[in-house]
Amino acid sequence: MAWGGCQSSRRSPTDQVQLNGIFIIAAVGGEAGDQIRAINERFDPRLARYKAPHVTITGSSGVGPIPASVTTVELWEKLAPVASTTEPMTLRFGPPMRFMQTEIVVLPLDPHGRLRVLHDRIASSGLPFGRARFTFSPHCTLSLYPTLAVEILRELLELRVLTPVVIDRVQVVQALDPQPSRTLLELPLTGGPESA
Repeated sequence: MAWGGCQSSRRSPTDQVQLNGIFIIAAVGGEAGDQIRAINERFDPRLARYKAPHVTITGSSGVGPIPASVTTVELWEKLAPVASTTEPMTLRFGPPMRFMQTEIVVLPLDPHGRLRVLHDRIASSGLPFGRARFTFSPHCTLSLYPTLAVEILRELLELRVLTPVVIDRVQVVQALDPQPSRTLLELPLTGGPESA
């Protein structure tokens, strides 16, 4: 699911409140990002206009958003040691799927690999997190807003993004729905194999 600033008929007002706060994401760049951007533009132009392809590491699943009252200094103090001891990772997307029995279509990532280790290290960093609605389910959203016709949904589910994605930095973003989200920090993952 995408973070912050989203208004969707598929969510109740209570769910929309969950979209406010501080999220930790990883941008999906390179060839994989270009492929996902093209899919977004074709199947969900509103999402394509709203945000570049990304994977939400915290705030959506596993743990909820960080309260907006946490300062940038506190975020840096807790997250910099995690980022500096985590090496960049190359990951592969699975086939598209509907997210948690919704109309949302995502490209899933392995919830038990290195990204899970990063998520768990951030979750145990000492920062406060809200309650999550879902178990850790890392993914990149392909279609968020529209209800797709059966034939269009089938076509979307048949697409594949085979190019690996490199996650070499995390961004800390604050969502203040309905205002635009803003980036608070960007931290490169600079650790080597001996750091983790």
